[in-house]
Amino acid sequence: MSTIARDSGERRVPVAPDTSAGGATTITMPVSGMTCAACQARVQRTLQRQPGVASAAVNLVLNNASVTYDPAVVTPDRLVEAVRATGYGAELPSRTRTALEEQDAQSAEQAREFRSLRLRAIVSLGLSLLVVLLSLPMMAAAEHGALARVADPLLRWEMAVLTPHVQVWLPWLYAAPVPVLAYLALALTLVVVVWAGRHFYVRAWAALRHRSADMNTLIAVGTGAALLFSIATTVAPGFFVARGVAPDAYYEAVVFIIALVLIGNTLDARAKSETSAALRALVRLQPRTARVSRGEEVVDLPVEQLSAGDIVIVRPGERIPVDGEVIAGASAVDESMLTGESLPVEKHAGDRVIGATINTSGSFRYRATTLGSESVLARIVRLVREAQASQAPVQQLADRVSGIFVPVVIVIAIATFVTWLVAAPGASFLPAFSAAVAVLVIACPCAMGLAVPTAVMVATGRGAQLGILIKGGEALQRASAIQTVILDKTGTVTEGRPTVTDVVGNGEGEGNREKGEVMASGTRASPQEPVSSLLPSPCSLNDLLSLVASLESVSEHPLADAIVRYAKARSVVITEPLRFEARPGFGASGEVNGTEVLVGNERLMDEASIGIATLRPAARRFAADAKTPVYVAVNGMAAGVIAVADPIKPGSARAIATLKRMGLEVVMLTGDNQHTANAIARQAGIERVVAGVLPEGKSAEVQRLQRAGTVVAMVGDGINDAPALARADVGVAIGTGTDIAMEASDITLMRGDLDGVATAIALARRTMRITRQNLFWAFAYNTAGIPIAAGVLFPSLGILLSPIFASAAMALSSVSVVANSLRLRRWAPFAIRRRKA
Repeated sequence: MSTIARDSGERRVPVAPDTSAGGATTITMPVSGMTCAACQARVQRTLQRQPGVASAAVNLVLNNASVTYDPAVVTPDRLVEAVRATGYGAELPSRTRTALEEQDAQSAEQAREFRSLRLRAIVSLGLSLLVVLLSLPMMAAAEHGALARVADPLLRWEMAVLTPHVQVWLPWLYAAPVPVLAYLALALTLVVVVWAGRHFYVRAWAALRHRSADMNTLIAVGTGAALLFSIATTVAPGFFVARGVAPDAYYEAVVFIIALVLIGNTLDARAKSETSAALRALVRLQPRTARVSRGEEVVDLPVEQLSAGDIVIVRPGERIPVDGEVIAGASAVDESMLTGESLPVEKHAGDRVIGATINTSGSFRYRATTLGSESVLARIVRLVREAQASQAPVQQLADRVSGIFVPVVIVIAIATFVTWLVAAPGASFLPAFSAAVAVLVIACPCAMGLAVPTAVMVATGRGAQLGILIKGGEALQRASAIQTVILDKTGTVTEGRPTVTDVVGNGEGEGNREKGEVMASGTRASPQEPVSSLLPSPCSLNDLLSLVASLESVSEHPLADAIVRYAKARSVVITEPLRFEARPGFGASGEVNGTEVLVGNERLMDEASIGIATLRPAARRFAADAKTPVYVAVNGMAAGVIAVADPIKPGSARAIATLKRMGLEVVMLTGDNQHTANAIARQAGIERVVAGVLPEGKSAEVQRLQRAGTVVAMVGDGINDAPALARADVGVAIGTGTDIAMEASDITLMRGDLDGVATAIALARRTMRITRQNLFWAFAYNTAGIPIAAGVLFPSLGILLSPIFASAAMALSSVSVVANSLRLRRWAPFAIRRRKA
């Protein structure tokens, strides 16, 4: 599959994955051990510094890294080694698993992580409550310590409210020796530290060995310092008393901090798992078995055992197992889960069906075509996974801050401790120590790392549910800034399946012009008789059609298809051309049974110096009626003109009106003549039309608007549109179009109507709004939280933030960011909102 790269002029061009020298390829590899934005930033910087790496995007939510590199310079194994050298785990992706299997494996891993975190969080919280009970008699026995820490609101509440009740309920606890209680509290704390919170310290040590710091560093330093101080006061309390320091233990703070952080991580894991809910729903659509006709018998087989060409039987109400082509029977198929189309689509022999869609009514047989990783469902899942692994440019701000955040916080914590110890009234070690620990704990940069990727993940998943495939965060961010939408005409504004309405021969007269709707049967050529020998002067209409349809039978252009279908309906002889040359933007030329045939627009005729003056009046009438005139020349002489009508899609005018209400300028760009283009534009409600442009002219028009400072989206569906799609700030491909248009685009609409354009832009705008909210609150949280933890409220309000409160605030900050992103799961496009209203 192609990827999109940028050259020095910021023009996006398709680049095929290539493992040859000088080529570029992309690998997405799992990365383990990342816990915050600082981890993500460190891994990303390391990968970007590797020789041969063009770009790297590390995703904290998915725990993976997407790297575009030159395989002639660096190998995937070397990239894995570079990540491991930073202290994080990495491995090569599986080469045998499909995107569906990869998503299944990721979902299973997320579920396992959630269960593990939940168990450790519950046990830690239970042990924390026991440690608090053991600490109450210890604080009551050491009034000097309690008074020294009375600024801590949590401890104040414990002493004033909780202690009297516990003394009544558990009097025996207060009768126990304080040293015994201290050692019991130490034992329970070590269980929490060594079992539940061990990974914090292991990862912090690994980061230290690699001369870096992250969230684990802050938690490990904060709780580790409190634990070591508490152990010292438990083992040698007299040492501290002799030096005027209260020998109070902080066991309850240590276990509560770890418990609350684990609770936050558990909620994060659950919420992050929900960001992939759309993908999991897509994967679950895939049936496990298929009913296959093998000779005289019908057998049920696992879909993994199907082969291309197998005949599959589908009954009413069943999901279609794999992609294929209907060969017998008819039905209506619900494709809403993949395309967003609410109405079932009629299917008959020759029509394509998509695996995982639902057969609603009749029964039919079809031939399996694309299987495994090449199926439509697998491709959709792969595209969405790739999109979720990408980064939005707005993430760069968070990455830059995260790169220096942890060291800065450690410096602030040290400064807080010194300031409290030296300058605070009645300076005491314990408040200073408590404030320093609170600063370390509250400042963990989890929220910054989750702010952007969670929003991108939910948005791309929601887009997939609506039949909109978005190629990642960068495409989302650019789409949110679109000012002008350029629409190709054929297949985008119009149906893209034109029909012939009129055929006029040279020297037009009543006997030489026929209407498509009432065409009488004409002279039919004998299959054995050369077509060239049948040409009268002027040639008959059937002979003209035979030549044109024979030439166009090897073309993929929609107008060519219309002419061929029309000729077949009249039972006109169609032979294979001896020579064919496509002339993009002009038409086609070639040789049919020794006759030179030229078919195309007026520019093609002018280029070949063919006089068409006698055909122009008819061509202008056609154009005024929104029909496209196709000129025909035979052996260097004008032979006739064929009128082809391509009606606008039923929803085009409504969608264009919606785009205008969103404040967007709408332009129609087409290679058709000005008269036809203007007629179509009037029907669609478009004021600005640029007609008669070649493929390179479409790209030039996009570039002209960009030079004027406009952010441009190009919407198209054909090969001719690919250069303009790649040039535009955002390329939007109609999914019913060609693969090359889809590969050159940033957004693909699975449905063939324009409603998806407005929906995609509105979704992008909403996503960026939520992303900015996430970043604002992530930065605001730390901007306000660190000073409060340092004690700025103490001089005026007498409050010193408890480290336990700090850990709870830290956990809730990341959860709030993810929860805000999850609101996108409920986002509804205009059409859905109108129906609900």
